[in-house]
Amino acid sequence: MCGNDYDKAFSVTLGGQTRTFDSFECAIHALAPTCAHCKCKIIGHGAEKDGTFYCGAHCAEAAGVKGVDDRV
Repeated sequence: MCGNDYDKAFSVTLGGQTRTFDSFECAIHALAPTCAHCKCKIIGHGAEKDGTFYCGAHCAEAAGVKGVDDRV
């Protein structure tokens, strides 16, 4: 992401594409989905409805998604 040359870099393969990062922060910024409601990066489980991602039940419900719960 930032172009650093770091001796502890790591690679992540997602969707057949491999990218190399120097920190988890950069990997999250580049790869994590964004909540459709509050626009935060989703670094936990989140929720998905019809291909739209939400950071949790609160944002999904605020966007009109029914039946989402953080815990069952």
